[in-house]
Amino acid sequence: MDTFALIVTVAVALFFTYTNGFHDSANAIATSVSTRALTPRAALAMAAVMNLAGAFLGSGVAKTVSEGLIETPEGSTGMGILFAALIGAIVWNLVTWYFGLPSSSSHALFGGMVGAALAGGTKVYWGGVVDKIILPMFISPVVGLVVGYLVMTAIMWLFRKSNPHKAKRGFRIAQTVSAAGMALGHGLQDAQKTMGIVVMALVIADVEDYGDAIPVWVKIVCALMLSLGTYAGGWRIMRTLGRKIIELDPPQGFAAETTGASIMFATSFLFHAPISTTHVITSSIMGVGATKRVNAVRWGVAKNIVLGWFITMPAAAVVAAVSFWIVRLAVL
Repeated sequence: MDTFALIVTVAVALFFTYTNGFHDSANAIATSVSTRALTPRAALAMAAVMNLAGAFLGSGVAKTVSEGLIETPEGSTGMGILFAALIGAIVWNLVTWYFGLPSSSSHALFGGMVGAALAGGTKVYWGGVVDKIILPMFISPVVGLVVGYLVMTAIMWLFRKSNPHKAKRGFRIAQTVSAAGMALGHGLQDAQKTMGIVVMALVIADVEDYGDAIPVWVKIVCALMLSLGTYAGGWRIMRTLGRKIIELDPPQGFAAETTGASIMFATSFLFHAPISTTHVITSSIMGVGATKRVNAVRWGVAKNIVLGWFITMPAAAVVAAVSFWIVRLAVL
């Protein structure tokens, strides 16, 4: 196996992680920044550190990505498939970042994997795609919406007799904890997705055997790149999440972040399902906002975001398929 092809593929995987970091940093901290619980730079630094920590908490999601979605392809064609899958995901990340649309880096990657696998004639495990990707894509936002609504309702009832100013000050402090939990969950989910891709590349190159544990260096570099990307910041998307869906106050921000973090930990540890942090936090914000009054949520913006969710996988799949054909013509 060409060592150069392995190095290039791993480098592109790490660049994808970097784009994932600045694309999805908004997920962890937009609510804290918009409620002024944290300054943008402090929030980004905290998110970067917690992303790094989260990457070391488990490996179930990485296993799903590396073994449960497509058959591990072989040889130079296999490496070309992985490379094309990553290009599809990166292109979609950059397009949605440019337009400030909080689409899912995760689903861009999965769409890229499926599109490149189909173009390269590699078997797609459709059962795994449906069980681990499609169903959670529909279920997790609904859970986020409902749980966000219920958590916010509970907070409103518990603090109904409190002094509003004191309560807001308390929740502003509490938000530093909930935002940290959100960032930890993001590291747990999203760093592992790239780990799965890097492990596949190592298996294709005969450096690792199928089913081996994730090498420590892979965990470290994936975590570091995600943290660096996070610290670079995704200001465009932060604006959409923090202000355009609904104007949040500290109790609402705390409720949304607590809901999002809880769902991410549950799906990672219980189901090993690689869910989208974007889907979860966006739907949690909508659920929390709906407790104010249903029309407090700017559903027009929400509709555009949901539309982005549905087109992410097919769009990334098409870009990845085209990328594979170009790679095959040029190199393979």
